[in-house]
Amino acid sequence: MTTFPLLAVLLPFLAAFAGLLLSRRPRLAPGGRPGGSRPPGAEAVESRGSTEVDGAGERRRAHGRAAWIAVVPTAVSAVLALWLAWGPGFAYLEGAEPGGPVGRDYGAIVTGGIPISLTLQADDLSAVLGVLVTLVALAVQVYSVGYLHDDPRYPSYSAFVSLFTSAMLLVVYSGDLLVLYVGWEIMGLCSYLLIGHWWEDRGNSRAAVKAFLVTRLGDVGFLFGIFVLGFAAGSFRIADVLAAVPQMSTGALVAATMLLLAGVAGKSAQVPLHTWLPDAMAGPTPISALIHAATMVAAGIFIVARLFPAFQASGPTLDVLAVAAALGMLGAALAALAQDDLKRVLAYSTISQLAYMAGGLAAGSDRAAIFHLVTHGAFKALLFLCAGVVIHHVGTNFMSRMGGLRRQLPVTFVAMTVGFAALMGIPPAGGFFSKDAVLLAMEQAWAGGGLTDAAALLLYGCALATVAVTGAYSARAWLRTFFGPARAVAALPEPQPGTAHVVDVREAPRSMLVPVALLTVPALLLGFAGGVHLDVAVAAVSVALALLGAAVVYAFWRGDPAADPARLLGPLRMPCERAFYVDDLYAAVFARPVMALARLVVRTDDVVVDGAVRGSGGAARGLSGILRLAQNGNVQLYVSGALAGILLIAVGAVVFT
Repeated sequence: MTTFPLLAVLLPFLAAFAGLLLSRRPRLAPGGRPGGSRPPGAEAVESRGSTEVDGAGERRRAHGRAAWIAVVPTAVSAVLALWLAWGPGFAYLEGAEPGGPVGRDYGAIVTGGIPISLTLQADDLSAVLGVLVTLVALAVQVYSVGYLHDDPRYPSYSAFVSLFTSAMLLVVYSGDLLVLYVGWEIMGLCSYLLIGHWWEDRGNSRAAVKAFLVTRLGDVGFLFGIFVLGFAAGSFRIADVLAAVPQMSTGALVAATMLLLAGVAGKSAQVPLHTWLPDAMAGPTPISALIHAATMVAAGIFIVARLFPAFQASGPTLDVLAVAAALGMLGAALAALAQDDLKRVLAYSTISQLAYMAGGLAAGSDRAAIFHLVTHGAFKALLFLCAGVVIHHVGTNFMSRMGGLRRQLPVTFVAMTVGFAALMGIPPAGGFFSKDAVLLAMEQAWAGGGLTDAAALLLYGCALATVAVTGAYSARAWLRTFFGPARAVAALPEPQPGTAHVVDVREAPRSMLVPVALLTVPALLLGFAGGVHLDVAVAAVSVALALLGAAVVYAFWRGDPAADPARLLGPLRMPCERAFYVDDLYAAVFARPVMALARLVVRTDDVVVDGAVRGSGGAARGLSGILRLAQNGNVQLYVSGALAGILLIAVGAVVFT
């Protein structure tokens, strides 16, 4: 078992390598045979005859190879992760004492200073996260086979998903902070490539660049935080760093954790670096599920839990984390209530739920936060994959063009109902138990914990308000998608002349429905894995608030099913829909001044630098023109000049003697 962590990381990495090299579809020669040259810009499939048939067949074979290369190693990694987590992972969620790690040390890299240890191991915490990552990644890989079956770039897509999975597993199983950082940065690269998968659309490419830049901004602080911790502890090994925490100065701990918090805010989309996540919905829906449930956003919460003793010893950092979590959870929930795009509703929901986890960490309960991270991974992956089925079916992301889909998509309707129940925290869904644990931790912090009174009160108050708003936006999305008048035909593009609209009344392909059906089980029952330790009063208040929010939306919708319940927000609707203008603020404070400065630099380069070069060239040409006047081929002028020179020399000699 000591090599299981290495194998779990290595298998998806090798799958990515093989997928990029071996699954590329060869070009077609005339007549449809592979291997011939083709003119630039030609399509992969010829337009007529046997060439078209051969091209389609070759595409299917390339997709088939890519699917096997992607799915099988991920499945094996999932089995290894389950083996590592059997016992220790469930014990961690139930609050048992941690056991010893399972893994190996593969040597060290000598740097001339503090060495970098190449250690991969699985302890109680990483065992839990390893299962979450591999199972969600496996579901996404299987789902993508059907979702992108007509996409010519599916082979590279599946390879990048495998690399994404390997990078996250490296973060989870790493025993050294700098090795962890390698996986952390590879995830950033993969997110850029996958969000911008359909890069031909300028909006998609801009969303990918935005995600890359915002997360890189946080990663600068994250790297310096690692340096501070490592030099303060004399080692980058996580076990050594945690052992040295009691001996570290308060200033070093606060500085290190504040810097780490910047990276956490970037990766886990926390205030103020949360703006990239809603725009990341431009990528394929399976990637949204992977990012929101098991990789990028989970990494930040995992880091705080992994280094929790250091954060516990830094009171100011916990206060900052609590305030950011309070603002993020309520603000994102209100933004979700006003969105028309189904995927953006789920994106703002993710920001809100991640803030719940961050609030649980700030309140002093890392186990409650990780418990909610695990249950959230299950039901949020389920919700995104169900949203992909709905979008695949109706051809639009907008709920204003959906409605009445429960009869056309019965499996998806049941699965998404379970997902929304878990999101709202309705028993017996998994989200009910984990949200109760987080709220209980916040209540105890308010009663007396590591937070200041103001931060604890703000955190708990915003958490309770968010429960009601979560019930409202979940009910709104559920009702507008599956009930009311059917509006799917209006969502389709205008038909070509001589054709008619064809509305697909079938469910999605089996490769998409199987992951949806399987994810329904953990979304519904995973809460029992953490042990049932309910506080009846907190649970009752939570369920009552969620049902109250849902009831208000239902009452409004019942009166006019065609109307949008977001109108309940009144004058707040537009600020909520624009996510309180944070993007506009960043554009005004950062983007536009930087663009103006860039234009000034371009103008300066053109006028001053290039002007000087052009001016020197012009001056040289002008001077050469003057000198050329003396070289006109007139012998009399040359003789006159020579005599004049001799005369001047003679006069000068007489004068100076």
